Amino acid sequence: MSDPARSSDPARSSDPARSPDPAQLPDPAQLSGDVAVLSAEDAKLLTLARGARGRAGAPEGAAVRDDMGRTYAAASVRLTSLRLSALQAAVAAAVSSGSTGFEAAVVVSAAEVFGVEDLALLDEISCGGRVRARPDGTLVRARV
Repeated sequence: MSDPARSSDPARSSDPARSPDPAQLPDPAQLSGDVAVLSAEDAKLLTLARGARGRAGAPEGAAVRDDMGRTYAAASVRLTSLRLSALQAAVAAAVSSGSTGFEAAVVVSAAEVFGVEDLALLDEISCGGRVRARPDGTLVRARV
């Protein structure tokens, strides 16, 4: 089975206004001094979260890495009958694919703090590596 985060390539999107060309996105390592503290694996999660947010035109994007190194990315869902934060959607994708442990999570949003529900979810899945970033990729909050 292929990696869900890789199967949704922003370059394949049919709406260029909502899906910027990945080659035109700034390198996360060059966006701010804060981002330089991210490992290469966490910088990948930041890129995946930003891509998920951009593709969906959503207010939030998130990416998680499970304890086997698999990555999952999602955007927030706002339907009449279903509302999920981007983190909830990414974790749901991971858990439904068999993940049972998590190493790291990145949430990209204009909000400066994790929501109460997202913090409860991070605690429930025992995810120690937590990164919050603005849409431009600069870090807001990190806890490793």
